[in-house]
Amino acid sequence: MRETLFDSYQRLLPRERRSAPATIVEIDEETLAEYGQWPWPRTLVAELATRIAEHEPAAIGLDLLFPEPDRFSPAEISRLVPLPDELAQRLERLPSNDAWLALAIQDRKVVLAVAGLEEREPHGSPPLREYGKLLSSVPEIDKAAAGRGLISVDLPERLVRRVPLVARVGETPVPALALELWRVGTGARQFSLSDAGNGLLLVEFAAASVPVQRDGSMWLRYSRHDQTRFVSASQLLAGEADPELLRSKLVLLGVTGVGLLDYKATPLGEQVPGVELHAQLIEQIFDGTYLVRPDWALWLELALLAGGAGILVWLVPSSRVHSSVAAAAALLVAFFAAGLWAFSRGVLLDAAWPAFGLTVAFAVLLAATLSEADRQRRELREAAARAAGELEAARRIQMGLLPDTAMFDAERRFALRALVQPARSVGGDFYDCFKVDERRLFFIVADVSGKGMPAALFMALCKATIKASVMSSGAEPAAALRRAAQEIARDNPETFFVTVFAAALELDTGELSYCNAGHEPPYLRGAAGVQRLPTAPRPPVGVPGAFTFTTQSMRLAPGDALCALTDGVTEAMNERGELYGHERLERLLASLPPGAAPREINSAVIEDVKRFVGEAAASDDLTLLALRWN
Repeated sequence: MRETLFDSYQRLLPRERRSAPATIVEIDEETLAEYGQWPWPRTLVAELATRIAEHEPAAIGLDLLFPEPDRFSPAEISRLVPLPDELAQRLERLPSNDAWLALAIQDRKVVLAVAGLEEREPHGSPPLREYGKLLSSVPEIDKAAAGRGLISVDLPERLVRRVPLVARVGETPVPALALELWRVGTGARQFSLSDAGNGLLLVEFAAASVPVQRDGSMWLRYSRHDQTRFVSASQLLAGEADPELLRSKLVLLGVTGVGLLDYKATPLGEQVPGVELHAQLIEQIFDGTYLVRPDWALWLELALLAGGAGILVWLVPSSRVHSSVAAAAALLVAFFAAGLWAFSRGVLLDAAWPAFGLTVAFAVLLAATLSEADRQRRELREAAARAAGELEAARRIQMGLLPDTAMFDAERRFALRALVQPARSVGGDFYDCFKVDERRLFFIVADVSGKGMPAALFMALCKATIKASVMSSGAEPAAALRRAAQEIARDNPETFFVTVFAAALELDTGELSYCNAGHEPPYLRGAAGVQRLPTAPRPPVGVPGAFTFTTQSMRLAPGDALCALTDGVTEAMNERGELYGHERLERLLASLPPGAAPREINSAVIEDVKRFVGEAAASDDLTLLALRWN
C-alpha cells in the first residue's frame, strides 16, 4: 500500500527536469544495425570511448561490464579457428582487444561499472546494503579506470523505487556509478558518510551533500523519459554528434537496444533503459531534489491516525450517517493531501496505513453507532407497541363509558342514535343519555378542551360528575350544570373546561328543557325547516368564577328531530385549509327526507364530512347525537 501510494505521488508530481548535467551515449537499434550485434569487439568500444573523450566531457561512466576476456581478441581467435602455425603465432603476439580498451580509457576519467553479488544481511553501523563480492571487469581494463561504481538496483521483478547510493562489500564502502562519476568529474579525492539523524545518512563530496536512508539507499524522484538526454553512438562514431551535448558533461555509455533486457519499470508507468536511471540520479544530485523518509514520519503518521480517530469518536455517535461518512471522507482526503504536500517538499509521508486504520476505526464506530441506534429503535418500537396497546385499552374503556343508544330501539315515544369519533385514539368529546324515570329522558353532548389522553381523563371525570349532579338535582339542566361546575372547579389544577349542551325531554308531552354551557347550539328539524335551537350564552363548565346557568324550554311537535353536535363537525378542515361550516351542515340537514331516522341523520352527516375532508387528517374530535320525538 505504501509503495503504491508513493508511486501515485510520483505520477501526480513528476520531477521537472531543470538541468542537464548528464548525457547518455546509447548503443541503440540504429547503432546495432550498422555496427553489428552486441557484444561488440572491445576495439569498437575503445573507439567509441575515444570519440567521447575527444569532446572533453567532465567524466565518462561505462554502464557496461567486461568480466571475461574479449573472444574477438587476436589470440582468442587463433585458439578458436584452425590457422597456419605462423599466422597463429603472429596473432598471439598482437595486443588483445582488452588492452586496446584499457589504453583508450587510461587517464581519461573513466568510471567502470561493478555489480554486487551474493547479497547478505547487513551488519555493522550504519547498516548499509551488503554484498559478498563484486562482479567487475577483467583486471587489464579495471586497472586503467579512474573509478568503479555500483550499478545494482532493486529486484528485477519490481518497480525501481530506490537504488543503493552507497553499499558495502566486506568492510569497504562502494559508491553507486552516479556517485563515483560525480566524484571523478569534480576531482574530489573521496566522499564521506555521516549520521544526519532521524534515520538518515549524509553523503558528502566536493560541494554536494546528499541525504540517503540509513541503509545507504536513495529514493529516485523521477522525471518523464526525455529523449534529449540521449545521443546515438552511431552519430558519434560517424562524427555527426553535437559536441556541446558532451562537453563538460557527465557522460554515460550504455546499451538501449530492444531485446537486451536492460529495461527497468518506473513508478511513472514507463519502461526506461537502465542507464537512464543513473542519469536521473545525477540530475537529482545536481538540482538538489531529494526524497527522504525520516524516522519522525512514522510519529507524524501516528498523530494523524490518532487525531482523525479522535474526531470520529467525537463526531460519529452524535451525527447522522451521511454527515459521518462525509467527515470520514474529508479526513481521508486530508490525509492524502498532507502526504502529497509532504512529497512536494521532498518527504515521503505514508498516508496509506493511517487511512486504512481510520477506515477500520470508522467502520467500527459506525457499526457500534448503528447497533446502538437499532437497539434504541427496538426499544422505541416496543414502547410504541406498549403505548399503542395502552391507548387501545384506553379507547375501549372510554367507548365503554359511553352508553349504547341501541338500548332505546324498543322505545316507541322517541328514537335516538349517538356516536363519537376521536381525532386520536382517545379524545375529549362525549355524550350521555339515560332515563331519569319512565317519563323523562336526559341527554348530554359535551366537548372537553384539548385532545388525547389528558382530555380523555378529564372527560371521564366530567361525565361522572354531570350525571351525578343530574340525579341529585331532579333532572333540572341548569341546576345540574351549576352543581357539576362547582365540583369540577374544585379539583381542576390544569384549568380544563368543558362545553355542555344538557337537556331533559318529557316523553309523553314533548316538553324539552335545556341548558347550553358554551356549546354549539343544536339544530332542530321540524315543519318549519332547519333552525338553530335558541340558547342563552353561558360560559363553559370549569371556567374559573361563579356563573349562573339558565334553563330554557320549548315543546317539540311529533316527528321533530334534534341534532346535537360538537365543533368537530363544523370545524372539520380539508387539505386546502377550508372549514366544513354551518351553512353546509344546514343544507345537508334540510336535504334529508322528512321524518328521517336518527341513524340516517348521523350517517348522512358523517359521510358528507368525510367527502369534504378528503385525505386531510382529523383536526378535532367529532360527536353527533340525533333525537326524534315521535
